[in-house]
Amino acid sequence: MTVMRPTFSHDQADAFDRIAEALCAMGINLDDCTLTPPRDGKGAVLAIVGKAGSGKTLLLAELFKAMDNCGVEVVSGDYEGRRRMDRRTLAVLAPTNKAASVLRTRRVPATTIHRILYTPVYDPEYEHIAEWLAGEGERPEIEGLTDIALERAAAFFKIHRSIPGALAAAGLRGSDFITGWKRREEPLDVGFVDEASMLDDRQFDDLREIFPMLVLFGDPAQLAPVNQSGTMVFDKLDDGAKLILHRVHRQDADNPILDLAHALSDPEVGFEDFETMVEETARRDDRVVWGQRVEVDLMARSPVLVWRNATRIRLINAFRRVHDAPETELLPGEPLICDGLELPLKHRKKRLDLEARGLIKGAQVIYLGPGRKAGFSRLHVIGAPDPQVSAASIVKIEKPDEEEPFIPFAARMGATFLHGAAVTIHKAQGSQWESVQVFAPDLFAAARMGRMEAGQPLWKRLAYVAITRAQERLFWVVRNRLSKPIGQLRTDDLAVPAVPLELEGTEI
Repeated sequence: MTVMRPTFSHDQADAFDRIAEALCAMGINLDDCTLTPPRDGKGAVLAIVGKAGSGKTLLLAELFKAMDNCGVEVVSGDYEGRRRMDRRTLAVLAPTNKAASVLRTRRVPATTIHRILYTPVYDPEYEHIAEWLAGEGERPEIEGLTDIALERAAAFFKIHRSIPGALAAAGLRGSDFITGWKRREEPLDVGFVDEASMLDDRQFDDLREIFPMLVLFGDPAQLAPVNQSGTMVFDKLDDGAKLILHRVHRQDADNPILDLAHALSDPEVGFEDFETMVEETARRDDRVVWGQRVEVDLMARSPVLVWRNATRIRLINAFRRVHDAPETELLPGEPLICDGLELPLKHRKKRLDLEARGLIKGAQVIYLGPGRKAGFSRLHVIGAPDPQVSAASIVKIEKPDEEEPFIPFAARMGATFLHGAAVTIHKAQGSQWESVQVFAPDLFAAARMGRMEAGQPLWKRLAYVAITRAQERLFWVVRNRLSKPIGQLRTDDLAVPAVPLELEGTEI
């Protein structure tokens, strides 16, 4: 079978051919779609690096399509069928649910790194449904499930290729068909990792244990992970293992946001020069806005991006004040950011259950209301395939000039959350929103300090990451003011599956 490719630039075509050559050594021939056992000792780590708009995601998507067309089994972390001696596998990974959801909009079945490190254990009865959906078994007969319910599951799986989502569409809860989680023991063949600039050394080592071949897709102009001394995992690779994409494809569409992001690479551009460029761009193109205040209505779904923690806390408290949010409770529709899980080691299964459903550190969540039990919250996890969960929660509302956060309510242990109306630019990496507000006074402060990171002024790296989070519209906010809300907080804009997954079955 001849693989039909889109019109690639020269650097994309060269990168595709180089990866295809490495895949062939792994037993995956994209030219004639033959799959053979891998040769002993064959493996590789390659990196596709390029700035925003250079075509990294397009290349990843086309490589996935080529491998999928050749019969390579795509492992999503939701479910794995019976292992065959001749099977070859691919997993497409991202550090966060939000980053994975960006790929899923391109019909690439991406999942989080955590969902590959840990795999679900299915109840044997319901595993028959998973086998049928995956094309590995006959249509099952399950007591209590009607033909209509099975058809709903099949229709969902055809579009989304998610086994848990399909079973939820059939009327099942996660606790019905998943009995536990285990660390992956069997290796896979090939892993594609998007947003690889966010990988730290430990995650990279974990992935190397699973995948003989890794292809990292990353942006060298972003911020390095914390505690990585300004370096990214692909910086340590040999030059021959790094494939650089130079051409900026999306600039063909005259994207003013990308124009601004790439202007930051000019060493002669200072902060005042850059702000002049933003202001001039805003005059001629409404996709860039020179903002005199923070638009509070945008904060409920896309946080204001800041550098300083003190700025983040002030904006969060201002957001809650203008919405008349009481200190003793959250309002439905308030945004939260998962700050980790406070669970002892004996509750390891519960931790895996929560993390597998998207409640990992950095996950963006919308509060829907209290759960059925004290201390539980109903939550919508942004970007998760099955976004609606209910979990024991510890919510922390930080206050200006106060060391200890205010906790309006809390379970004894569970998922911890900070408010998400404003986030630091570091935590925003890997995410994108239709509209993004960047708090420019914070970047001015970084410029005044003169700090450098990996040979570049820190304010430029911060500005680059913040600007490239915007898909359609960029608000460059220059004053410390907040607008009044047009309407109340809402939740009816959140898409939910036919039947939400419940996590309240086990009290901890």
